[in-house]
Amino acid sequence: MARVFQRRLASSTALPLAVGLWLATFLAAEAIASGQDLFFLDAKRATKFLMKRERPVYPPVAKLNYIQGVVRVQVVVAKDGHVRAAHVVRGHPFLAAASLKAIRGWLFYPAKARAGPPEFQTVMEVRFSLRIKKLEQLPLRPEQDLTRQVRPPEVLKRSGRSSTATLVRLRVLVTSEGQALDARPVADNTPLLEEARQIVRGWTFRPAHWGALPVPWYLDVDVPVEPWPAGQTAADPDGR
Repeated sequence: MARVFQRRLASSTALPLAVGLWLATFLAAEAIASGQDLFFLDAKRATKFLMKRERPVYPPVAKLNYIQGVVRVQVVVAKDGHVRAAHVVRGHPFLAAASLKAIRGWLFYPAKARAGPPEFQTVMEVRFSLRIKKLEQLPLRPEQDLTRQVRPPEVLKRSGRSSTATLVRLRVLVTSEGQALDARPVADNTPLLEEARQIVRGWTFRPAHWGALPVPWYLDVDVPVEPWPAGQTAADPDGR
């Protein structure tokens, strides 16, 4: 009797998951049928594809400074279900760095379509909330208080700049190790964005510091990008 109950329980648990995956696959196929190469799924639909989801670690330095909030991340999922690209849309640098490190390791079920597994993009939100018993213990402006205490990062080594280079302004998320973890455009419709991102990954930085502790932080920089000669195109970020 117990074995029969266990089999029924297992089948009843698997049914919602199977239905959810079928629904997500149907939506993906519907989007592909409309002729989109890289289609968009909202977070609710994209979550149905998630196979492996590592939760971001709440940074202790963020807790100490009462930093909480939501991080929005633009995610591009490759055909095999791995995260091909993830870029912060908005969020505090402490929380953004933790979110990116987790999301880039997520794994999705490949979507199905008549033309084969497609890539898709979505925007995921990661929420960080503190458990505070007494609201009076929470500072009025914790982010502003922290900003006044942080010494921003600095560029130590960058590529050379020529007279023909186009300057692309990026907001770089510099890690506590002095590396460019992410970069997003400061202005909309930024040309040569992917080329600028590749260049800034090769730069070295002095990380931001909160007292003696290195911490992740944003830095706005102008990245010189050489224009491509006529008839040539830039390489895809993944080498294709």
